[in-house]
Amino acid sequence: MIKENVKKLLDFVKNAPHPVKIVAATKTRSADEINELEAYGITAMGENRVQELLSKYDGLKLKEIHFIGALQTNKVKYIADKVCMIQSVDREELAREIEKRCAALGKIMDILIEVNIGGEESKSGCPPETYMELADKISGMQHLRIKGLMSVLPIDAADELYDGMKLLYDRLAAKYPTAEYLSVGMSGDYEKAVMHGANMIRPGSLLFGERVYPVRTKE
Repeated sequence: MIKENVKKLLDFVKNAPHPVKIVAATKTRSADEINELEAYGITAMGENRVQELLSKYDGLKLKEIHFIGALQTNKVKYIADKVCMIQSVDREELAREIEKRCAALGKIMDILIEVNIGGEESKSGCPPETYMELADKISGMQHLRIKGLMSVLPIDAADELYDGMKLLYDRLAAKYPTAEYLSVGMSGDYEKAVMHGANMIRPGSLLFGERVYPVRTKE
């Protein structure tokens, strides 16, 4: 199934109106499953949870690793040396912790500012009204590089929200030329996202099939 699904995705990306980068969402997937992607030309992966990334890191062949989940400041130290981009920077406190850890490593971290454009309480991301203020603060941090915006849109989001993210991105890119990515779109909406301007997508179940979560037993 992975071959068929990847082909569908790559065909779509090939014919998209602009270049699109694929970052495979690899939550719950083993290192062996993830490593299969390289044969199909997908070389970037995104992990949602720090502990899960650490547990599979040594077995990964893909070295372009993004962190795409909500990130606690006290967990930054575990991944700062392992990822090339953090897509979920949504507050100054987190940005300053990444700056601190990357300064110690002598590393510049690419980051995306996560915007909660749908206003959903269950999702992380800064409000659209404050994202530029956050960007201005991050721009003064020597070890962070603003590469664009990320968002997880509501299920069945209206076209206006996708267009809204593109407007926010265009405004950011006009001020910060390093901002080259609008990361919107997952397995269920990547086509719609791309058609509304996204140039980075994060498909997961489309590539691997539906996630199977381990059953928790009472101890």
